[in-house]
Amino acid sequence: MRRLCRAALPGLPDAVRRPGFDPAAIGTGIVHLGIGAFARAHLAWYTQPLLRNDPGWGILGVSLRRTNTRDALAGQDWLYTCAERDSAGERLTVMGALTGVLVAPEAPGAVLARLADPMVRIVTLTITEKGYHRDGASGGLEAEDPAIRHDLATPDAPGTAPGLLAAALRLRRAAGVPPFTVLCCDNLPENGRSTRRVVTDFADRLDSALGRFIAEQVAFPNCMVDRIVPATTDTDRARIDAALGVEDRWPVVCEPFTQWVIEDRFPLGRPAWETIGAELVDDVRPYEEMKLRLLNGSHSSIAYLGQLARWETVAEAIAEPTLAAHIDALMQEVATTLHLPAAVDLAAYRRALLARFANPALRHRTAQIAMDGSQKLPQRLFAPALARVTAGQDVPRIALGVAAWLRTLQGRSDDGSPLLVDDPRADALTSAARTAQGPRALCDAILAMRDVVPPALAESTTFRNQVLGALDRLATKGVRRTLAEMT
Repeated sequence: MRRLCRAALPGLPDAVRRPGFDPAAIGTGIVHLGIGAFARAHLAWYTQPLLRNDPGWGILGVSLRRTNTRDALAGQDWLYTCAERDSAGERLTVMGALTGVLVAPEAPGAVLARLADPMVRIVTLTITEKGYHRDGASGGLEAEDPAIRHDLATPDAPGTAPGLLAAALRLRRAAGVPPFTVLCCDNLPENGRSTRRVVTDFADRLDSALGRFIAEQVAFPNCMVDRIVPATTDTDRARIDAALGVEDRWPVVCEPFTQWVIEDRFPLGRPAWETIGAELVDDVRPYEEMKLRLLNGSHSSIAYLGQLARWETVAEAIAEPTLAAHIDALMQEVATTLHLPAAVDLAAYRRALLARFANPALRHRTAQIAMDGSQKLPQRLFAPALARVTAGQDVPRIALGVAAWLRTLQGRSDDGSPLLVDDPRADALTSAARTAQGPRALCDAILAMRDVVPPALAESTTFRNQVLGALDRLATKGVRRTLAEMT
């Protein structure tokens, strides 16, 4: 089958939306670190409609690890398909916002040269929580991480995001080029501030003057991103190829819903994202907490309960009435920890989330969401739990999600099937979990990991007892019966 490329655009079916500009004529104004499916369905989605009238904001993708995205898209003139799916069907859009993809391990010098280019005014990131090499206890740089130690020893050939950003900002400063804005689009607490901290910490270890320059002169606005983007499957590729009439080796699949709330701090300018629906605000933290604790916290709870109960996808899990009732109650429990603008309709937001979780057209796998729990749960479940116990409130619904995570660390579902623990701390977590004798020992072993569980929360009798009670019920009754007895 012929490959998707610029020459193939005129022959695509009329129902397929195309870029409203010549993809060969756009320039690179944004470099994106971590060019995975989410960035291609979110950042590129908001940016593409603006390139017809403002072609200088094309996106150069950078992969920090694998070559697969570059290898798939290089033969397609960097084009790919974005497929929005829901119960009403599927709508295809060919995306032409990418100007290329570099692979950092292959050519760190080429990546640094592009980051130092004065035409690049924004650097965006979706590298997942573990990509920041952030110490869970302090929030600063995890300086003893082997990848960070490598970059500190070879600062001109870095492989991590903190190393690349510090090196590029050093080059721009030496050349008299104003610093780019760094826009983190990952699920970190106060993600701009968190990114500034790790990059500044890294730079301080190289040159204290560079560290001060980054802390004082580089903009790191916070933002909140939202769109469900499951991993693309071979079934997705086959279906999309049939609809296009050409082969697309790396399409993305997503829900129709999308949201982006951004603090408007861009000294070198930015695309007019607000004309595409982004919300530009002075303070994104209330929106960020709402999304992290309601959507992401619910997702993690669904994922771990789903893994234990062998519910493969979010839609399959939420179709169980007892789980849907639990997730609605969880969101109500967590909502008491939020401080939102008066205009936010929290009840409507909860209803919308439940509807999005139930989207039958998205096969969002619980195993995918369950990855990297040690990096995700601090902001998704531990933070609202700490807020509630500090206020003297119980946490029964949060505790069940945490207990389900602890159970998955033991590597077996309720029916005895093996479970894969995919986590940067997998060795330590699974060793502690699988040698623990009984629920109390399991609870004690994991809560003792202070770089994962906040000490103030681990020392809370209320939290510990409610997690232990939920863990005991899951161990003796399983997910289905535990949920039935909670409704």
